[in-house]
Amino acid sequence: MAKITRKPAPRKAAVPKKKAKAAKPAPPRKSAPAKTSLKATKPNSFKPWTAAEIREVFSRFRAANPEPRGELEHVNPFTLLVAVVLSAQATDAGVNKATRALFEVADTPQKMLDLGEERLRDYIKTIGLYRTKAKNVIALSAKLLSDFGGEVPRTRAEIESLPGAGRKTANVVLNMAFGEHTMAVDTHVFRVGNRTALAPGKTPLEVELGLEKVIPAEFMLHAHHWLILHGRYTCLARKPRCEVCLINDLCRWPEKTV
Repeated sequence: MAKITRKPAPRKAAVPKKKAKAAKPAPPRKSAPAKTSLKATKPNSFKPWTAAEIREVFSRFRAANPEPRGELEHVNPFTLLVAVVLSAQATDAGVNKATRALFEVADTPQKMLDLGEERLRDYIKTIGLYRTKAKNVIALSAKLLSDFGGEVPRTRAEIESLPGAGRKTANVVLNMAFGEHTMAVDTHVFRVGNRTALAPGKTPLEVELGLEKVIPAEFMLHAHHWLILHGRYTCLARKPRCEVCLINDLCRWPEKTV
């Protein structure tokens, strides 16, 4: 029998696959406008204060609080000096709580030396960095006795030469104890000076010199107290109380809420 052979069926031509359509790129999202922050705002972007406006600011502070007082409790220039040294990175209320009993037994450099570092630590152990501060207070007491006759000196350079005392400490003591027209810049004054644009500066010294330049002499005795109290109770760091601010109509801060 003849052998039957079958021809293989012809293969169907492959149908080319359709190319997938390229996805259209999504339109770029519009980013929300960034809030103006104190750091991002350049000092020269604020409308400059006029001399009349600055006088008005401090006239209002004076009318509201004619005789402002520092909140650190003390009985003489020496105890004021000690209280300011102890107040670094601590609250005034916390320092006062510790020094009330301390100053009853040690209100002069000699009495502080007689108390000694170990016993001093017991009085101030509720204050941050109390060990270092106790060491500084004993050392400054010794230096006051050896170099200044047991009296607090009346120049910035001499006060700054004391252990634990810096420029801010010197300015506070000179102002509160001796009535000098100094500007002590702590965290509150630094914030108010920058936020209001009264005296913008990157460092406390820049703010200090800027404030001294623009504040009229008649207000300088109490100026640093007014600014400290304003920063502590009104111009708060996280949530400023613009609604009760005495100078909200003059303030240059772009994020004020009134």
